[in-house]
Amino acid sequence: MTRPAHIARLDQDDDDPFADGESGERYFNRELSWLAFNRRVLEEACNPAHPLLERVRFLSISGSNLDEFFMVRVAGLKGQQSQDVDRRSVDGLTSTQQLAAIVAEADDLVQSQRNVWRDLRAQLDETDIHILGSRTIDQALQGDEPAWLERHFREQIFPILTPQALDPAHPFPFMPNKGLAVMFDLVRVSDNEPIRELVMLPAAMPRFVRLPNAPARYVAVESLVKRFSSLIFPGYVVNGAAEFRVLRDSDIEIEEEAEDLVRYFANAIKRRRRGRVIRLELESGMPEALGAVLRDELAGGDAFVTESGAFLGLDNLEAIIDENRPDLKFVSFAPRFPERIREFGGDCFAAIKAKDIVVHHPYETFEVVIEFLKQAAADPDVVAIKQTLYRAGKQSAVINALIAAAESGKSVTAVVELKARFDEEQNLLWASALERAGVQVVYGFFDWKTHAKVSMVVRREGGEYKTYCHFGTGNYHPVTARIYTDLSFFTADPDLGRDAAQIFNYVTGYVEPTLKYVGISPRDMRKRLTALIDAETANAKDGKPAAIWAKMNSVVDPAIIEKLYEASNAGVEIDLIIRGICCLRPGVPGMSENIRVKSIVGRFLEHSRIWCFGNGRVLPNDGAHIFISSADWMPRNFDRRVEYMLPILNPTVHDQILDQVMVANLIDTEQSWALNADGSYSRLDPGERPFNLHRYFMTNPSLSGRGAALEGGAVPKLSLARRR
Repeated sequence: MTRPAHIARLDQDDDDPFADGESGERYFNRELSWLAFNRRVLEEACNPAHPLLERVRFLSISGSNLDEFFMVRVAGLKGQQSQDVDRRSVDGLTSTQQLAAIVAEADDLVQSQRNVWRDLRAQLDETDIHILGSRTIDQALQGDEPAWLERHFREQIFPILTPQALDPAHPFPFMPNKGLAVMFDLVRVSDNEPIRELVMLPAAMPRFVRLPNAPARYVAVESLVKRFSSLIFPGYVVNGAAEFRVLRDSDIEIEEEAEDLVRYFANAIKRRRRGRVIRLELESGMPEALGAVLRDELAGGDAFVTESGAFLGLDNLEAIIDENRPDLKFVSFAPRFPERIREFGGDCFAAIKAKDIVVHHPYETFEVVIEFLKQAAADPDVVAIKQTLYRAGKQSAVINALIAAAESGKSVTAVVELKARFDEEQNLLWASALERAGVQVVYGFFDWKTHAKVSMVVRREGGEYKTYCHFGTGNYHPVTARIYTDLSFFTADPDLGRDAAQIFNYVTGYVEPTLKYVGISPRDMRKRLTALIDAETANAKDGKPAAIWAKMNSVVDPAIIEKLYEASNAGVEIDLIIRGICCLRPGVPGMSENIRVKSIVGRFLEHSRIWCFGNGRVLPNDGAHIFISSADWMPRNFDRRVEYMLPILNPTVHDQILDQVMVANLIDTEQSWALNADGSYSRLDPGERPFNLHRYFMTNPSLSGRGAALEGGAVPKLSLARRR
């Protein structure tokens, strides 16, 4: 069981909207809920069911997650605090109160990471993968390895390093975001003169050096810097040395007066690298004098300071995971190409024209999306392509397909989102490359992110134009598509094609759309979702069966949470599968006793957004209202982003999503955690008949990938009897 998320009761002024403290009893704090999620990620690093190097990967992910949390969320709260912004969280906490609770929980999480790394490192030793510290290098070296290591340091590391003296003539240098360095206290042998030096480790330099002989032995670069300090500082004696690392404010805020969005983001990315220090990480046990200097120069009494005996920068452990030890990793998995398209000789347009298709990533390959765009680029009958781009990655086949289409004379429009956090710089580069090829690049709304994942292709067929669409719950990113579970929906339905065209016109030209089926935010999505919840509430009050199933990354929006509470009190049975943040408090008598919340954390990252409403019958049923979406239930998704919600009208696709994907998520016991009314999470007991939904979809042909193998067109139904 993980530590409870914070539940607050506050003594506040009468004119405060949260003065009665009730909000803290109705909602969990968003930030602490996120920390609880990252603790679940860390718990997977302790899960003996996972191979050892995969457990190291989970530890690395938890470290990367925590870095981003401080760089964005904590930085935002610090900004509110420093500017005396009187803004309270959904549970009624001020920024100061939230920061106090966050730091306590984060420090505890860091200590847990430290303990987990100690245990994993010992287990790696048992499997002949050794991480050598500065104190253990000499004992581990054999034969000519000391000479090899010194030569490697002289030739491959030393030329890149730049020691910097710290004295009145040399002020403390700038430390970039996520910068790692070693500080030395030295004494010059010739005259016993003390001097302090700093050696920063360039971000482009690999963090580990692997010794050439078996077994696998890795040495962190900072350990080598300490070991070979005599080469860096000849004629000096080392009195003390310590490693440290900084995290800086990395959020980018849009300024109202910014007129040129491209120029603004290019400059903002540079400013991000120089944002104020939010967190200073120190090697535990460092000399007191060095620690005092670092606190004074970097923390300035404002940044959070943590000491850790663990490896600083856990995200860099990814390099260890690359070791060629398949016995210590998940069995490799090759996603399937959808049989439905193979049956049409690989012709995406013929297959989609015949029938709507849903593809389940990563079990079914993202290559089908790439192939859809590549065929569109090469097809002489295709006249236009329109594409949203939120996160496309560094090596993007999607970008290449759009460039090829434009160079072949097609009309190509790309809506590139510059506000995709930490992908802004890459998206600027893609936008430039696309424009050079003749693609019409649009940056969308100034204040809203375009987060909807939509692609449309207009094709000339028999003297008429036919529109083919792709709606995705995930990004057009070929790397994350291998580890994120998402849905891709392909259709040639003319009504959905018209809706897609109007969505693009809304983003590119601000033309108000009139949509037949698709809902979009910030225009009407919250209103439509509220109406769907109200309909289930009315069914329950009328004595009819009433149920809601929903799968997302996060539930934060207070208005929607209150609607779910209202539905629960009316008797609606509500099951939520929320991987990350959940501010809704389930299982409280008189408020949410009919609401159950679970989180699934495992080999793949659950990312798809699916909403299901019973429509007067018990779920699952053929008449249920099913939607896929790009949106979580958060204020930003409803109010500050362009998102879509798409009704699934095709009966086969409807059953595939409801009877396969959603039921599998509900009956999973091996990767699931239940959210308790006190905010803690409890891992489910797998029981006598354990079910792992990731393993199920890896080993069972699913969704449209089955093609004609789906006997009689019937979708196999998973039994809810397994559910607990």
